[in-house]
Amino acid sequence: MSALRIAIACGGSGGHLFPGLAVAEELRQRGHETLLLVSSKQIDAVALQGSAQQNSRAISTVGWPGLTSPRIFKFAATLLKSWRECRAIFRDFEPDAVLGMGGFTSAVPLMLANRQHLATLLHESNAIPGRVTQLVAPRVTRTLLGFSACGSYLSNARWVVTGTPVRQGLRRIPRAEAAEKFGLHPEFKTILIMGGSQGARGVNELALKMLPLVANQRDRWQFVHLSGNADANIVEINYRRQRLTAVVQPFSSEMEYLYSLADLVIARSGASSLTELSHYGLPSILIPLPTAAHDHQTYNARIFGDAGAAAVFAEGKLTASRLAEEVTRLLEDETERERMGRAASGLAGKEAARRVAEEIEKCSRN
Repeated sequence: MSALRIAIACGGSGGHLFPGLAVAEELRQRGHETLLLVSSKQIDAVALQGSAQQNSRAISTVGWPGLTSPRIFKFAATLLKSWRECRAIFRDFEPDAVLGMGGFTSAVPLMLANRQHLATLLHESNAIPGRVTQLVAPRVTRTLLGFSACGSYLSNARWVVTGTPVRQGLRRIPRAEAAEKFGLHPEFKTILIMGGSQGARGVNELALKMLPLVANQRDRWQFVHLSGNADANIVEINYRRQRLTAVVQPFSSEMEYLYSLADLVIARSGASSLTELSHYGLPSILIPLPTAAHDHQTYNARIFGDAGAAAVFAEGKLTASRLAEEVTRLLEDETERERMGRAASGLAGKEAARRVAEEIEKCSRN
């Protein structure tokens, strides 16, 4: 088919941006032109580093504050500003289709594209639809799902399960090479701790309370901790205090090395992170974000827990001692970790980026 122009609204968090980048990679390989619509958040700028070949534009975004919030007026003003920005961008780029990867960055581009009678597609990574998906899904050409369970909440939408796309750069790196990259020991058991693209205070606090309980493993274990910007200093100080081998970073754009080195992952349960864990077949301890909209991270985690791919704990009920016990149990039981890894691999959405690209092409031809 002839080349298409596709705008992909995917900013605001790594969970939206990274799958959007994966789709853009696939579309460009198929001969199409892509433009990413992102937010002005620092996380978007950092994540786009190394993607110089991918054009992007920042648009104004703000989350829904609630009808009774005094910020409702700022929300309305930002919505109008975003509409004007998108209208100007569409005038210049002239898209044939618009894909939204969820979140409030997707809302205005999809609504404007719908008004202009363009092909519109919305991707929902989570097991339960977010606010924007519930609002927009009945109005778009096609809704694409990461988990089939989400479809039961979208009776008025035309949906298909594609899985959540994974970036092509997320390849398996030899363990020794991955360890050398960060000055770590290839033979040590490696725990990767991450709270999502912007860190997680609750996960950080639990991990730091756990460190004194596992400090006697300093000659056998090592840590890679993605802390977010706010907690990076205090996290690093605590590892030094316990004389534990650790690499602490606010955020990493080299996740292929970290996943390739990890023996066990402690993480939130955002859909994009879970997709990457399944891609690498990694066993995990999942601590869903308790304040996530509609508690969607708990629904995501249950899918992995029910499959035997992860141990799932509610943050409010998990103590540092219980976390230490679970980490110790899993690191000392290689057979169990291998079983969990196979279960995680079984949840991977194979060739999701290709499936999304094909749906965009189908909708654009109609």
